[in-house]
Amino acid sequence: MRGGVAILDFGSQYSQLIARTVRELGVYCELFPGNARASTVMRMGPGAVILSGGPSSVYDEGAPMPDPAVLEAGLPVLGVCYGMQLIALSEGGRVEGGHRREFGPSRLVPVPDSPLFAGTPAEGFQAWMSHGDRVVEIPPGYSVCASTGSLPVAAMENRALRRFCVQFHPEVRHTENGRLILSNFLFGIAGLSADWSMSAFRSSCVEGLRSSLGSGTHVVLGLSGGVDSSVVAALLHEAIPSRFTPIFVDTGLLRAGEREAVEATFRGHFGMNLITRDASRLFLDALEGVTDPERKRKIIGAKFIEVFQEAAAPLGATHLAQGTLYPDVIESVSFKGPSATIKSHHNVGGLPDSLHMKLVEPLRELFKDEVRCLGRELGLPPEIIGRHPFPGPGLAVRILGEVVEEDLETLREADAVFIDYLRRNGLYDSIWQAFAVLLPVRTVGVMGDCRTYDRVIALRAVTSTDGMTADWFRMPPEHLAAISAEMVNRVRGVNRVVYDISSKPPSTIEWE
Repeated sequence: MRGGVAILDFGSQYSQLIARTVRELGVYCELFPGNARASTVMRMGPGAVILSGGPSSVYDEGAPMPDPAVLEAGLPVLGVCYGMQLIALSEGGRVEGGHRREFGPSRLVPVPDSPLFAGTPAEGFQAWMSHGDRVVEIPPGYSVCASTGSLPVAAMENRALRRFCVQFHPEVRHTENGRLILSNFLFGIAGLSADWSMSAFRSSCVEGLRSSLGSGTHVVLGLSGGVDSSVVAALLHEAIPSRFTPIFVDTGLLRAGEREAVEATFRGHFGMNLITRDASRLFLDALEGVTDPERKRKIIGAKFIEVFQEAAAPLGATHLAQGTLYPDVIESVSFKGPSATIKSHHNVGGLPDSLHMKLVEPLRELFKDEVRCLGRELGLPPEIIGRHPFPGPGLAVRILGEVVEEDLETLREADAVFIDYLRRNGLYDSIWQAFAVLLPVRTVGVMGDCRTYDRVIALRAVTSTDGMTADWFRMPPEHLAAISAEMVNRVRGVNRVVYDISSKPPSTIEWE
């Protein structure tokens, strides 16, 4: 996708938001570490460059700096926060710390004729600040194009060089007219075209797969029925139907009706050559006596590979497809470095050497919401496209303690009651992820004038945009009451229901 935007990430918490907003405006973009070599950045053929914010001061020892050749390429540049300070410093201006730090809203007043602020209110508007240092002297050739009551240089521009810089964050929703400002830069200043769409991506991706996976190749995919693997399956089926085989492993740790739904969609609706392996007994035996959540994950991961290899071996597969998404790729090459391991999961490039296959990752350029759009383009049913995320280890990490068949049945039934209620009452699509957790405790209850000593179900429902952070869903109390009553009445062995009101951070979304 030549002619898009290269975003240099200097560690801002908002860098992904810049990328998402640019793509929502119809322009392709890629994120690079702030100090990426120019040859790496220019390989995508960008038509403009955005320098993100970041936590550093430009005067810090080891402060991240862009490759000078990126700025010397003659492309339009938008510097945001730290990016503005970088440009000011590199072109002869002056940046200072020690002033009053600004975090939060500030009223910004633009100059009347700045192309960056075209169409914004002349009397000013709210902009979101997050900075300690500031530009106190602009470089030669630049002019001030916006200010606030406490910040004389809130934005600066050099129209001849097509370089525009803002001290605030136009990408966050708290900045009024932020999308308009980014739109002015992309289209009015950089002259880019809004030609990034899921329809265009679908066509180019399918052709790219056909070209790269020439004759003599065979691709396999571990199909879970989740959004990501389902979209990968639909893409590969369209590109190389006779040389693609999805493999579904029934671990016995799935939600109610999961296997049947996957088989109906991919074997029935799409006509794929789906292979199903029932390995539930193998997984349950391997988990016997195991209570540590990390051990559970590792055992399940190892067994999955074992079963998958056995199913794939007769096919002579040359390639393995995975549903890696762009946030996974960004995290793995982030300027800030890899994150500490919180729990084992599907990591970028996590291929066992024993598979002897090349990796195919057709979604590695997409954000989650873009994957859902692509799924609609490919004709996936709404119940798959809108499906909540489900962990690789399945219900094993939603049973606190040892995983046994009786507890799996209890949890599976409780989870189905919860999800069914959310769907019936129009709540499901307002939630990023919802599920039930079976706790390793029993509590006293009274049912039909009899004393009970039964299990506790915890309900978890969160809102999020990408799963990196999440907030607990404010479930109306009348719905909580109805869910609790329905669950206790329908799920044998459960006499108490609690609701999780923890956010991420400090908690994670899953309990294990």
